[in-house]
Amino acid sequence: MLLSALTGFVVVGFAILVGWILGKTGVLDASARGVLAKLVFWVLSPALLFVVLSQAQVEMLFSSLLPVSAIAALVVIGGYALVAKLVWRRSAAETLIGALSAGQVNANNIGIPLSLYILGSAAYPAPVVLFQLLVLTPVSLSILEASVGGRFRLSVIWRALANPIIIGSALGTVVSVTGVTLPTIVFAPIELIANACVPVLLISFGISLNGQRVLGAGGNRREVVYASALKLVGMPIVAWLTATYAFGLGPAEVLIVVVLAALPTAQNVFNYSQHFGVGETVARDTVFITTVGCIPVLFLATVLLG
Repeated sequence: MLLSALTGFVVVGFAILVGWILGKTGVLDASARGVLAKLVFWVLSPALLFVVLSQAQVEMLFSSLLPVSAIAALVVIGGYALVAKLVWRRSAAETLIGALSAGQVNANNIGIPLSLYILGSAAYPAPVVLFQLLVLTPVSLSILEASVGGRFRLSVIWRALANPIIIGSALGTVVSVTGVTLPTIVFAPIELIANACVPVLLISFGISLNGQRVLGAGGNRREVVYASALKLVGMPIVAWLTATYAFGLGPAEVLIVVVLAALPTAQNVFNYSQHFGVGETVARDTVFITTVGCIPVLFLATVLLG
């Protein structure tokens, strides 16, 4: 089981390494990274989320994993936001990117393969994807849109809802709930595009690491350390407490929610920071630290709860 989990990280790490090499050798520079980020945001991510959610079973989407994962995420996000806003006096956009770095898990790119390797099914991350993409993401994008635009307007909500990531997620959920079976001639082209999302996103992340020092002098060290600690330690503990004592879940379900909570920060947070031009250092460094640091956390969770 543990060897299979490590295989998932090797796959992810290899794609990031390829991106770093491309950036280091100058084959793809910063301008290429921007193009890849737009491609992921506007095309590849919506396609992937549509495919994942449309194929998920309704019973799994709305299982007890959904409220437990949502509570764990909201507690951690709130914990970061309070400190960032009240103590560090960060702007709303900076606070939000840091909070998402602490509480939004990589349920797609890493969660799906690791769920398959560790837990035996790729369907378990579906409730987390549902919560993050249909609840957390619209609210977050609305705040980011309002912060970048300077003031909140009703049009901000419309732009957030019209976001291709939200549209792809909503359509995928509709297909799952209604039980519609799409013909192959419709589904196959979308799946082809979706399959490109993970490697392109990871390569783009690898390019961004070139010439950058994690926890560098000007890298908002305290924000990165705090967000990483909340993600790797705080969120799994909150998930375990919530699942065990608030919902009374069985050992197998407790292991599932703890593993999902221990997943690293979603690369989508880094993608949002690039798109809106805010908090990129915090998002990038937290993604890197949690991607590496979650390996011993997942090992410990599997040993103690597995």
